[in-house]
Amino acid sequence: MPSIPVYNIKAEKKGVAKLPTEIFDIEIDDNLIHRVVASQLTNRRQLISFVKDRGEVRGGGRKPWRQKGTGRARHGSIRSPIWRAGGVTFGPTKERTFKGKINKKMKQKALFMTLTSKLSDKELILLDKLEIKEPKTKLMAGILDNIFDKKQETRNKKQTRSILIVTSKKDENIIRANKNISYTKILRADSLNVLDLLSFKHLLMPKDAIKIIKETYLKNAKRKAQNAKQENAKRKT
Repeated sequence: MPSIPVYNIKAEKKGVAKLPTEIFDIEIDDNLIHRVVASQLTNRRQLISFVKDRGEVRGGGRKPWRQKGTGRARHGSIRSPIWRAGGVTFGPTKERTFKGKINKKMKQKALFMTLTSKLSDKELILLDKLEIKEPKTKLMAGILDNIFDKKQETRNKKQTRSILIVTSKKDENIIRANKNISYTKILRADSLNVLDLLSFKHLLMPKDAIKIIKETYLKNAKRKAQNAKQENAKRKT
């Protein structure tokens, strides 16, 4: 069973915590992690480019000029694609979908692999508790300075920090205190995903967040497996 030291907000060591093997000690498959990240990026993609075809362009209710006798080419509508400001043929439309489906078990396994890599790379920092009395950026920035021991670093190095802060529950003080800190992001322990974990170098979480992760992902998976077995048994009978 893997273990990790536990610190307080003053960066003082307070003990050692044992982590669940099913989450923090599994074999890493880079291909699986890549597939999950690609599906998340695809699902987050938004339809920005959009053009109107000839049926959506305004105007063109009557014929521009009569069919014969003008010496000009025949035309039925100014909405034609060959007209200036007319419709566009084969352009990007809102009917496109960018959805990457992936198995829930694969997504969960990739999440555990990412957490395992954070632990093995010594990028996971565990605290005994994470709380502040007032929603002030100065207090949160001071905590991060203590934990990462960056008091003597230059300003340019400080701008390269990248920290994902995981909380066991919603804490308005921490959320508001981090709004002006550009190198951090707040996530709840029951809302983890592979893309955000890989987007930040360091992972900072309180000790009780491990319990939330275990209850959210492991127990739900066991319940689903038991329900599936019961359903299969009923079908056979």
